[in-house]
Amino acid sequence: MAATATIPNLIERSTDAARSFPTGAVVMGADYRALGVVRSLGRRGIPVWVVKQGGHLVAVTSRYTPRTVPWPDGSDQAKIKFLLDLSAKHNLDGWLLIPTDDYTVGLASGNYQELATKYRPTVPCWETLRWACDKRLLHELAEKLGIDQPWTACPLNREHLAAIDCPFPVILKPAVRLQPSNLAIPKAWLAKDRDCLLTRYDEASALFPAEDLLVQEIVPGGGEAQFSYAALCDNGRSLASLVARRTRQFPKDFGQLSTYVETVDLPELMEPAERLLAEVRFHGLAEVEFKRDPRNGRYKVLDINPRVWGWHTLSKRAGVDFPYLLWLLATGQPVPHLHGRAGERWMHLSADLRVAIEEILGGRLSWWDYLRSIRGPLESALFSWDDPLPGLFDLPLFAYAAGKRFFQSIKV
Repeated sequence: MAATATIPNLIERSTDAARSFPTGAVVMGADYRALGVVRSLGRRGIPVWVVKQGGHLVAVTSRYTPRTVPWPDGSDQAKIKFLLDLSAKHNLDGWLLIPTDDYTVGLASGNYQELATKYRPTVPCWETLRWACDKRLLHELAEKLGIDQPWTACPLNREHLAAIDCPFPVILKPAVRLQPSNLAIPKAWLAKDRDCLLTRYDEASALFPAEDLLVQEIVPGGGEAQFSYAALCDNGRSLASLVARRTRQFPKDFGQLSTYVETVDLPELMEPAERLLAEVRFHGLAEVEFKRDPRNGRYKVLDINPRVWGWHTLSKRAGVDFPYLLWLLATGQPVPHLHGRAGERWMHLSADLRVAIEEILGGRLSWWDYLRSIRGPLESALFSWDDPLPGLFDLPLFAYAAGKRFFQSIKV
């Protein structure tokens, strides 16, 4: 779908305003999602500070990151105090506060009123956000609105779970996931029968409160059947949007991250997604995830990400630069109504190579089809000619993944 007609001088005027009145942004995180935000704003002369956590470094190395500060150790309240002190010490009053992962989303939303005394938080307060973050509430909302979703149950305890009539196979997953990210913890647990489900429940209960776990049927298919409606909303009204297919992801079945994404023309996905966001009067950026059920052709809602998502930099190539549009909205400037064009592609090189090799060795993808999918212009998760250093961090991962898969193929 072609980009919706825009007001020709609007972005130009807004860019001039950004240079004249550079309200900046504090980006909470330094991974490749944060990097996309840093580049989007930095290229327009908007100052960006990065709050670094854990081992994520790519956004720190960007030429558009003038200053990096580390998260302090300690409690959530210590982190809130740190952010408030940061604003007071460096005169950051009115700057945007942009979380880039589930943990910082929960931190900013749960302490919205306190943070709003110094910043412009770009996620809603918890009263609104909980409908997106708690999958139990999302299940209730989708049921109320008549939006297709997978069969879902919320067991009260192990005994209740043992009595639930499940359409196996199913997955077990946490209803709320706002802890610091940890790839060692599965996103979901697969269960093919009752005994397996109870065993997985015991495993998951050791990591999450048992009352926060839910059971959901598996919709057949991999990343090629997963779609997303991404939007910038103003109190539930979609201002800018696009639809994408998450063609390849890692791991294949329950993707922790997308590795190859394409924008598509799928208007039938827009209506249910916009109804969900309108019902809760969502404000800010959101990605609504769906999966197409091959058994009946219906698109079933899976999740809502109330923050920048892994492939959000694809939006700029498709004509909808979400981080900059978010900046316009948060600073009270006009936002053009846009819908991203279909046919644009995005890839996380090192991660996608791992997925592609697994698919090729498994007979599900040919080398020719893989090479054809990456031919021509596409958006890189990390590399950019005007900001090359972060992309260099991807090269060692690329070489490692390629060498590992090559030697494994020889053994086979």
